[in-house]
Amino acid sequence: MSAFTAESGSRSAERGRLFAQPVAVLLIVAAVLVWAFTTDLDTVEQESINASSILTYTWQHLVLSVVITILVLVIALPLGVMLTRRWAKPAAPVFLAIANIGQAAPAVGVLVLFFLWTGLEGVAAAAPPIAFYALLPVLRNTIVGIQQVDPALVDAGRGIGMSSGAVLRRIELPLAIPLILAGLRTSLVLAVGTATLAQFVNGGGLGEMIDTGYKLDRVSVLTVGAVLAVALALLVDWLGAVAERYFGPKGIG
Repeated sequence: MSAFTAESGSRSAERGRLFAQPVAVLLIVAAVLVWAFTTDLDTVEQESINASSILTYTWQHLVLSVVITILVLVIALPLGVMLTRRWAKPAAPVFLAIANIGQAAPAVGVLVLFFLWTGLEGVAAAAPPIAFYALLPVLRNTIVGIQQVDPALVDAGRGIGMSSGAVLRRIELPLAIPLILAGLRTSLVLAVGTATLAQFVNGGGLGEMIDTGYKLDRVSVLTVGAVLAVALALLVDWLGAVAERYFGPKGIG
């Protein structure tokens, strides 16, 4: 009975910590916005610190982050699965090395080089290089997660007549989900944080506020933009933690 009580208490504490993060983030954002709106703002500050501008920048940031996330999932997941197949395993180190280069290189450098190479602007110029920068955790964790599945389970699946595709869908991917979700959580935080650099290629987002505050020496604008960007990253991290908890296989964690 005491063991059950201790386990129940531990789960309650974990749930409490899980839901404390978004509450704390929202309270901090609310406090900063109240401070900004009640401060005596000059004309330049009023152009950035108003409901319309803040919603616009935040929406642009969210749209860019969603596009980056879709690109990461569309590229990294299938590629990671492919590189665990016997015929493609020799190529895995090559693709991982390329992904490592993308993350090791300065994000702003990758962004600007892509912009100069393609001549694109806006989301089209910002999303692909940031996705390249952020895809390594998903790619690596997909490969590692599938490779760590017990070979005996794979052999058992094949022994009862499952095709390779069925083994992948019903055994390998479900057991790799915790690692894949952990990688996706890391990638999403990288994407949201790096999306502040999109303003260098006219990609919009909260980076515009941060850049405006810095260049015009307006601490209030800089603070609001930075706090909102950090808040988005923390909320995305929280969503990743929720996904890991509730969408992983039962009995894990």
